[in-house]
Amino acid sequence: MSDTMPDVAWHISTKSPDHGGNCVEAGPLLDGSGRVAVRHSKAPEAATIIYTAEEWAAFVGGVRDGEFDFV
Repeated sequence: MSDTMPDVAWHISTKSPDHGGNCVEAGPLLDGSGRVAVRHSKAPEAATIIYTAEEWAAFVGGVRDGEFDFV
């Protein structure tokens, strides 16, 4: 596996204060794999987590179903 990160079409939540606050950014890798990358918007140089399309779909489905409504 390469140490080089593929290009990502990053998106930041409109819920993030001023689109640059403490939030996460997520976006599809532009390598055609269907994977999704996630990182902290205030520390883009820090670790990036890569999810498969199936993992991301499961997470988004859980969010939509309210499984992560902790506050």
